[in-house]
Amino acid sequence: MDWQLFGLSFITVFLAEIGDKSQLAAIALGGSSKSPRAVFFGSITALILASFLGVIAGGTVAQLLPTKVLKAMAAIGFAMMALRLLWPGFDED
Repeated sequence: MDWQLFGLSFITVFLAEIGDKSQLAAIALGGSSKSPRAVFFGSITALILASFLGVIAGGTVAQLLPTKVLKAMAAIGFAMMALRLLWPGFDED
């Protein structure tokens, strides 16, 4: 196993999930339910499944498209999200 890649993946996902709406939903469910353990295991299962699907989809797309095309698509996608955040009326034209 590539432990450096494992650590990078863990840190990236962990930091991305802090304060995420799924974490806030888990907090709300855990605080209002009589079984926080069920909320914990349900949340873990959902995150594992979502991550698994993302890895499978990413691996499949990476086999179909060259690396340069994937990087260009990611760059364009992030640039578009940045423009939408900076100028809320940008996409209303």
